[in-house]
Amino acid sequence: MLADSDTRWKWGALTARRIAPGARVDGLLLRGRATPTPRQLAEVGVEVDSLRETTGAAFVGEAADRGTYDVVVLACVGGAVQAMLHGMAHAARRASAERAEAASGGGAAASGETPAEVRRPVTVTGYVGVVYEKLADGLLLRHGADVVLANSRHDAGRFRDVYEGAGADASAVTEGALPFLGGAPYQGPDSGRPFTVVFAAQPSVPAGRDDRAYLLRRAAAHARSHPGREVLVKLRSRPGEHTTHIEELPYQRLAERLSGGLPSNCRLVYGHMSEVLDRTDLLVTVSSTAALESLHRGIPTAVLTDLGVREALGNHHFLGSGCLASWDELDAGHLPEADSRWTARQGVLAGGAYERAFDAARERVARLAGRDRLPAVTPYYTPVTAPGYLPGVLARYGFGADGSVLPGAAKAAAAEASTGVRAAVRGAVRDVARGAYRHGVQRVAPVIRRMGEL
Repeated sequence: MLADSDTRWKWGALTARRIAPGARVDGLLLRGRATPTPRQLAEVGVEVDSLRETTGAAFVGEAADRGTYDVVVLACVGGAVQAMLHGMAHAARRASAERAEAASGGGAAASGETPAEVRRPVTVTGYVGVVYEKLADGLLLRHGADVVLANSRHDAGRFRDVYEGAGADASAVTEGALPFLGGAPYQGPDSGRPFTVVFAAQPSVPAGRDDRAYLLRRAAAHARSHPGREVLVKLRSRPGEHTTHIEELPYQRLAERLSGGLPSNCRLVYGHMSEVLDRTDLLVTVSSTAALESLHRGIPTAVLTDLGVREALGNHHFLGSGCLASWDELDAGHLPEADSRWTARQGVLAGGAYERAFDAARERVARLAGRDRLPAVTPYYTPVTAPGYLPGVLARYGFGADGSVLPGAAKAAAAEASTGVRAAVRGAVRDVARGAYRHGVQRVAPVIRRMGEL
């Protein structure tokens, strides 16, 4: 399983467990700006059989041929998925040609023909949560995988429409569900503890300082107006850490500047979302996937309308859910009730129905993995269909337009095998560079923008 952020790590590792129960899962972190820290991985709480960082070129070098892995889960941003697919396709073609040349004494390799079937692992990809933006772009970048998982019946229909509309094969789209739903069903307020309201914050929604400060003020105000309640602001990362999205204005910084500070019954918390939901009586968010986790348990869930219902916020996804509400309504005691028909369409399925949601994916993966050879990977994007787009996407991950590893990336991949002092020095340099980048994003860039507004 290859992942490039903490949330995609969670989705990828749990998806691997769902689609191949009992299999060995090797966890690989794609090195980049959002590579999760050990603390973030520990907070996710998903165990794998092995764990290490890697580069795209190094990953392709070992994963292209089925000699290493039977199934590869690509839990990455769309561009990274496309790059790995093209890289694996090129490596598999080359390996197939070398085997053919060895078997025939050199004649087969000279033909230059692409083999119809090759020995390669089954590839699986999908989305970590609600798909509310860049639907066509993200889907077409994932095209070419054997299985493109949809987290609901609603998404499966949308995914097929995009592929068929572009003239691309849609057979890889497979309906499933978010792999991390679960936990004990909500039984109502517990008399042994305060009524608990959890605001699930997001790294990039909303993006502006004023909007983020507003949401924090309202959470604090709710706590002040309801002294018998406990209000928890659930954060995904600590300052300096990155998640799937860049967080330029961490709520921790905003809380330090909040007039009057946070009241005693309002505090910032971290930890597993599932553990936080165990003590939640009302989940409040703008559009976090945590809303689906909460709805799955039957917890009253509010999707805020304070900043509008807008595509940029992602809360438009919850139209028809019965969950849209404002802080004013929540302050007045409103507890939203979700529409069961809407939740069913979104893959929020209680009880045994949820466990059956992965049957189709398990069957498809098992059927493909049982074959000795598979059709060559054929993504929708090629140097012919997207000559002005694809080369740039692949180059960001160290690959040429044909999927070959670029010279610089090949050198870096070769260095992966080194050990001892040199490896330790490289690791230290990477950590320093990553820290400098995050400092620039969270501290320097906002200051420059404010200066530009003077």
